[in-house]
Amino acid sequence: MALNLSLSKTPWYVQLATFLTLGAAAVGIFWNWHARARQEDIEARRAQVATMRAEIDRGLATARRLPEFREDVATLEAQLERLRAVLPEEKDVADLLRRIQGMATQSNLDIRDFSPRPIANKQLYAEWPIGLQFEGTYHDLGNFLERVSKFPRIINVTGIKIRAKEDGEDRTIVAECVATTFVLLEQSAVAAARPAQPAAAGAPRTE
Repeated sequence: MALNLSLSKTPWYVQLATFLTLGAAAVGIFWNWHARARQEDIEARRAQVATMRAEIDRGLATARRLPEFREDVATLEAQLERLRAVLPEEKDVADLLRRIQGMATQSNLDIRDFSPRPIANKQLYAEWPIGLQFEGTYHDLGNFLERVSKFPRIINVTGIKIRAKEDGEDRTIVAECVATTFVLLEQSAVAAARPAQPAAAGAPRTE
């Protein structure tokens, strides 16, 4: 006996349920094989667009601050030029040390000790301390300090200790001090020192 599959003889609600089931199955197949892939592609493109917009916003923000950056660079370059006027470069240190010795000799001081101390590197410059010991008079020492204060380069004299010279005739005192000069670092050394701590409060002013 043949099986009759005609829907015309089935109740209407069974036909409706059959069509709904077949429609849902067709929609599911379409979603799984086509629409889902398209949706994933759309979401990926939306994420790319959001990323690009964020990058564009950052670029616009940087562009708006470009005049400020240029002004900062100009300020730093001006400070560097002022530093060059008062700080020697490393290649000039030997000449500067000779100048310090010369100022002591011109002040009629006898140099008994001239000992370079460890160098301390800062952000833009290095401190070069030199231990000094002189024999002379108070007047001679005063002349030396006056010459140092008028010297174009920055030289700080600290830790002055004075004692009487027991067996002296024209040399009545022995004076000890530390003369520190500040040397401008080369650009490569400055770049290497940037992650280090900032310069100490006693750094030379360039105003």
